[in-house]
Amino acid sequence: MPRPRARLGLLAAAAASGLLGLGVTGAAQAASASAPAANSAAAHTATGPRSAFDPSYDGGATVPGLTGEYLATGANAATDGSVIGPDYTQGTLASEAVGREAVQLTAAGQYVQFTLAASANAVDVDYALPQGTTGTLSVYVNGVRQKQELSLTSAYSYIDTPQIYGSQTHHFYNDVRIMFGFQLHRGDTVRLQADAQDTALPYTINLADFYQVAAPLRQPAHTVSVLSEGADPTGATDSTAAFAAAVSAANAAHEAVWIPAGDFTVGSSLQISAATLEGAGSWYTRIHSNAFIDNTAAVPGPVNLKNFAILGSTVGRHDDSTANAINGSLGTGAVVDGLWIQNTNVGLWLQYGNTNVTVRNTEIFDTDADGLNLNGNATGDLVYNVFVRNTGDDGLALWSYPANDAHDVLAWDTVEQTNLANGIAEYGGTDNTIAHDVIADTNALGSGLTISNEQFASPGFTTLSGTIDASHDTVIRAGAMNPNWGHPMSAVQIDAYDYALTGVQVNLTYLNVFDTPYSVFELVSGDGTGLGISGLTIDHADIQNVGTVVFQGETQGSAYVANVHASGVGVTGTVQDQYPPATPQFQFVLGPGNSGWSLSPTLAYFPTPSPAVP
Repeated sequence: MPRPRARLGLLAAAAASGLLGLGVTGAAQAASASAPAANSAAAHTATGPRSAFDPSYDGGATVPGLTGEYLATGANAATDGSVIGPDYTQGTLASEAVGREAVQLTAAGQYVQFTLAASANAVDVDYALPQGTTGTLSVYVNGVRQKQELSLTSAYSYIDTPQIYGSQTHHFYNDVRIMFGFQLHRGDTVRLQADAQDTALPYTINLADFYQVAAPLRQPAHTVSVLSEGADPTGATDSTAAFAAAVSAANAAHEAVWIPAGDFTVGSSLQISAATLEGAGSWYTRIHSNAFIDNTAAVPGPVNLKNFAILGSTVGRHDDSTANAINGSLGTGAVVDGLWIQNTNVGLWLQYGNTNVTVRNTEIFDTDADGLNLNGNATGDLVYNVFVRNTGDDGLALWSYPANDAHDVLAWDTVEQTNLANGIAEYGGTDNTIAHDVIADTNALGSGLTISNEQFASPGFTTLSGTIDASHDTVIRAGAMNPNWGHPMSAVQIDAYDYALTGVQVNLTYLNVFDTPYSVFELVSGDGTGLGISGLTIDHADIQNVGTVVFQGETQGSAYVANVHASGVGVTGTVQDQYPPATPQFQFVLGPGNSGWSLSPTLAYFPTPSPAVP
């Protein structure tokens, strides 16, 4: 969730003062165009910005069928267009891009070309168009122009959220995917080119994800097809009633619901207390709906969902949960597997009652708010192998309101390009785990990883308790200048916002933090009342390239710090800028193995990054 304005009134005074052994099977396996700028702490070499998909990371999603993510400015790409970025300024195309840079095609004949490092038969392109435009973009394979073009639109981009203080117009990118209809191999080239008929200039290309999509699944035995109840696979007529009838018929026969390949319009939400719905694959079975399932009270479940896409058409943010692809309760023991969710308000907003629910092998793109949120009453849930990109709020979140989230696990996930809030966030909760995840390119009002006692609503919020483990996570190019606070947020944030962190053990262990524009660890009481932090351990962290300091203390408290190795640190020392000003400084109990950073000098201000952040 984005940060509110609580500390805005305090700025003048502040300025004056100057899966880890889980045993999960398979888990391990613009606004304005930014001018090219000098590099900051973000590493950029001949191979381009550091990727969120790298086999050297001890984490990240193994996305079914994904054979490679190629940045338009990366090693596997070539262009005669204009490179924009790197940029970390809120409200720019480059700042919201994965890698903080992209390529613009500004004239007919310009292109971006990708050379495949692995076989593929499909591609998903992350792009942006000028506001209010639609258009096509030509595709060439090994120099041969394809009949199939990319159909692009800005209809789901350029979101304004005036209710969120400090936000600007954002959410510029969108995704479009096609299947080639034939096999591509290592060394083949795919060129995206603005030909004469492609007039929606400029085209901004961020990246291309290439896939090896398997053949469509066949209808299993003992299933009830939605076609048998009158569903329209062309999408021309609404199939809501047919889907509801198929669920009733399947449940009566103790069978599953089959959704074959095709386009199905579901214009009204389904309420399902228990069922299994499965499709032919997320590239073949396409459900066009802004709110496919909306269970507004706890259901017994399980509500199992497998192998289909939910493609929405939301324009703008809906905080009343009326446009979430999957909303409410899935009951006990539900499995969500192999979904593709795009252009809805939220992908999965799970509330009221979700016990031992598993969400896996799922992709969530271009949501106006969160990707996935466990919104209270979530116990023993597991979210793994989930790939989230371009969300207008938190990528993945645990929010213990109006009841506790306990014993939940977010593991082996990849989150990219959250353009208003945090990559992964935990707001309250008991004995939860965030492990082996990769987070890249958070923007504006959030950090990469946040563990917080910010409640957002009351009564009913449950504060952090028990043991919160964040281990083997990788955070890349995260942290941003907070426009409400007037100072930077760090890559990793521990926040005693509404309540002190007490009676909880927070373990940050075996972290990798790369290419941070500002600082790495922020220890803060975000509402500016100086609430304390205790029970924090930071042990084993590999930090490479940070614009300012490793530690940014803004409230009272203490942490045990050991085996934190840093290189490429921009500013020597540690920030101690507590608010209110009389708040005691944060204390560090140093264990063995720390190197490359220092607690001294103590800086009573937020230093200018070195090198400067573009």
